[in-house]
Amino acid sequence: MATSLQLIALGVAIEILAMPVYDYFSHSMNVEVSTWGQLCELAKCELGETPEDAPVRRLLSAPRLIKPTSDTDYKSQGFSKYVKRDEGVYENVTAKDGESRIVNREGKPIKD
Repeated sequence: MATSLQLIALGVAIEILAMPVYDYFSHSMNVEVSTWGQLCELAKCELGETPEDAPVRRLLSAPRLIKPTSDTDYKSQGFSKYVKRDEGVYENVTAKDGESRIVNREGKPIKD
């Protein structure tokens, strides 16, 4: 049974994953930028209310990967999902119209 702390952590994680991620590309990764003024100059934008000499640092974010959760998700993303039905027999639950659903280990249709 989940504790209230675990449920809160799960709720926070879901909220974080639901938040949009914005990436801005204004210069090469090889260019060293250390102040807001330098960054604004590269991006060709106004300083705004931020001081020109305000320090900035590079922040790298991990890519967000979304795992398909249903057979329809797998199919719409171009993946095949096989479910073992018997020894050496699999069902392609993402088979498209005209494709055999019952296949062998190599994904080849099993002929009757």
